[in-house]
Amino acid sequence: METGPLARLLVGYAAGDPVIRGHVNSFLKAGGFPASVLFSTVGRTAARCVETFIIADAMTGWLAELQRNAATGNLATWTPYDFGTVSAHARGYGLWEAPRGTLGHWVRIEDGKIANYQVVVPTTWNAAPRDGQGRPGAYEAALVGVKLARPDQPLEVLRTIHSFDPCLACAVHLVDARGRDIGAYQVVPARGPDVP
Repeated sequence: METGPLARLLVGYAAGDPVIRGHVNSFLKAGGFPASVLFSTVGRTAARCVETFIIADAMTGWLAELQRNAATGNLATWTPYDFGTVSAHARGYGLWEAPRGTLGHWVRIEDGKIANYQVVVPTTWNAAPRDGQGRPGAYEAALVGVKLARPDQPLEVLRTIHSFDPCLACAVHLVDARGRDIGAYQVVPARGPDVP
């Protein structure tokens, strides 16, 4: 499954969230785009912008809430945690949405020490290979049907993968259907007076 801003917007849109629907519809109308553009590199990139706009708008309300709380003396923004309450044998997890997508942490404690700690980050979800039923991961699915203007310089592949905002080096390795390496392409930043 794809995770990240596009996934969040599509779920919110399908659920009928009026704020999300309004912003997504405005984007589609302003660009003269059909709804199908959302399921593309353009849609994924636009989803980051739309989500940022939604969060920026919400921040006004959050600031007002903070000001109300400050005026009433309600300034507690955290809850103290007593580390002495962790048992010598425990398991726990935390799941939430980060800017790139769904993030999960799992921990197992034995004899009062961390025995195993696992993190599954958004890039792991999106870059996952085919699943047990042969369904492609989000990156692979997004690349199906992408037309290359110049196969020797597959910028469209880079654009599509970058639209996921992966947490990895800016390089894409291409392999053919038999797994043979047919090229590695890396985005190299420009050098200049402001770039070290």
